[in-house]
Amino acid sequence: MKAAFLPDRGVIKLSGDDARGFLNNLVTSEIEVVTPGTARFGALLTPQGKIVADFLVTEAPAGHGGGLLIDLPRELAQPLATKLGFYKLRAKVVVENLTDSLGVLAVWDGEPGLKPDLTYADPRNAELGLRILIPAELAGKTAALIGAELVDQADYEAHRIAVGVPRGGIDFAYGDAFPHESNMDRLKGVDFDKGCYVGQEVVSRMQHRGTARTRIVGVVLDGVAPAPGIEIRAADKPIGTMGSSADGRGLALIRTDRATDALDAGAPFLAGDAPIHFADPDAVRGFAPKKTIA
Repeated sequence: MKAAFLPDRGVIKLSGDDARGFLNNLVTSEIEVVTPGTARFGALLTPQGKIVADFLVTEAPAGHGGGLLIDLPRELAQPLATKLGFYKLRAKVVVENLTDSLGVLAVWDGEPGLKPDLTYADPRNAELGLRILIPAELAGKTAALIGAELVDQADYEAHRIAVGVPRGGIDFAYGDAFPHESNMDRLKGVDFDKGCYVGQEVVSRMQHRGTARTRIVGVVLDGVAPAPGIEIRAADKPIGTMGSSADGRGLALIRTDRATDALDAGAPFLAGDAPIHFADPDAVRGFAPKKTIA
């Protein structure tokens, strides 16, 4: 079992009588069902349906003061806290940025017999394991307590990439990507049965019409890893951009219709000058919108 402290993650706390309903009315996931020890993956969107911030939401037990805890990219913690403050108006909600005192320990490749209080399973993919909210200085002690080997964040990143879970800011751009484009619909990040939330109309339309043409897919690298943002081409036509990579695997944001045409034509794929292959070509074809006959 491995554990890695993730210094690029921050934590926001929402408390108060209206906190749960307030957040539930804003974000893509169903917050009403969150309990201590469980979490939901979700996002706050623009009215146009694009991702402002994606995050995991859990509930603190009463012994830790209760309230909702949001695990999100560190650089987005204060901007999101400020934005939530603008949204709350007269709602009985207190928004706190706890990033300086609370961080995230990721645990995978095993199940600890002892679980600290602020532990929850990552809802995006079971292979990502558990998350534990702790102060950074307790990472080593906590890893030893649960019987895990404390490793570098790079080990977790390699695992995340191999599992196929995108990371905002490197695999897709905040403020520019729709939830479907970052695979949130496949990672349990959008509840299509819940009530209204910011940007819901656009997301629902993409879901029902199947119009998402851009997706994040896994790729296999043949040599040196291309830098994130490098253009991917097939038959001299751009089909997407490279995202994160590690240990010969990577993630890429691609136009699935163009990639499918290139696959069918047997064209090679290049990220810059580096040859790449899709880890699962059939999945790429499955993502492509179905062509209609006029």
